[in-house]
Amino acid sequence: MKEANHKKSSEKVTIDETMPHQINAPSFEGTGIKMQEPFKNKYGVTIGDSLYASENSPLENWSKDTDPAIMSGDEWVHPTNDIGWNTSENKELLENKRKPQGFPFMHPTKDVGHGAD
Repeated sequence: MKEANHKKSSEKVTIDETMPHQINAPSFEGTGIKMQEPFKNKYGVTIGDSLYASENSPLENWSKDTDPAIMSGDEWVHPTNDIGWNTSENKELLENKRKPQGFPFMHPTKDVGHGAD
């Protein structure tokens, strides 16, 4: 079983700057933000592989002696494969980074319709 999970975690989880396996995941295409690969943090936990379970994770080895603070900090958050991107606020941030889609009638830097009304 462990071997099967290991194989899955090495597979690419993105297509065209999005994560199709997450139904509400936003697309990063056209935002200037590039999808990043999963990484292992200092605890040996793979972050960003979309499996959400790792043999070394404190969540998988929780006890009454586990300090919850062990799972705080940036090393537990993937920059592009994080559930936080699925919120409406963060989707709006991505939308604001996209260039307007006025093609083919819109010049990227000049308002050619100014004064034409």
